[in-house]
Amino acid sequence: MKAALQVAAFALNVGLYTAFGYLFYYILPLTTPGLGLVRFWPQVIIPAVFAVIFGPWVGGFGAALGIFINDMLIHGNPILSLMAGVTSNFAGFWLLGYIANRNMDWKIPMLGFGIVSALLVGVAYAFVTPFEYMIFASGLVVGSYIALLIVVWLTPKWRSYEVGSMIGLLIGSAIIGIMVPVFSQFFIMPGNTELTPLAVAAGFGYLIWTFTTEIPFLIILGPPILEAVYKAYPSLKPQSKKESK
Repeated sequence: MKAALQVAAFALNVGLYTAFGYLFYYILPLTTPGLGLVRFWPQVIIPAVFAVIFGPWVGGFGAALGIFINDMLIHGNPILSLMAGVTSNFAGFWLLGYIANRNMDWKIPMLGFGIVSALLVGVAYAFVTPFEYMIFASGLVVGSYIALLIVVWLTPKWRSYEVGSMIGLLIGSAIIGIMVPVFSQFFIMPGNTELTPLAVAAGFGYLIWTFTTEIPFLIILGPPILEAVYKAYPSLKPQSKKESK
């Protein structure tokens, strides 16, 4: 793919991710229940689409820069953003873009995600409060896995995308769940006036919140948006998808 197109796609990815992230937060400023900080983030679909169409580097670097700008506009702490936001977004969307356009055996990953989903429900039961959010989070985990099974079964051509979404988001969520508590051990959290170290349970809370609130947007909205883009701009469709049509 031409370098100029890659650069233009990267810039558009950053611009859309930054703009929608900033606007959505001020329209609906939801954050992790009981913990705050990590935002409700349905706009994850933006870098996901760019990662699939233009490759993992455009998706990963665009998401990393976009979240950094968002963080500077919203909480203004560059160290926290570099530790948690930038690393999680780059890793998550790079993996999504890398896996999405590869033919792979989907049965083993789906079995693995079933096990991971059961573990996430167990984590929610053990660490997530209040009780209502624990039930809600567990329901989202189970519902997302069922939706994933349905989409993978009915639309074989999107199996790699769905698997990439699950792997990428799980890794990104884990990075947030680890790095935010680590940050809190050494630095003052945004909005606080003194050092307030977070416990391990907080990390699990951030992981569950990030994964459960973002995975529905990736697995449900991704295929129809990508399908629409490929129909409007057939030249953007990867060669492997053209041949398998």
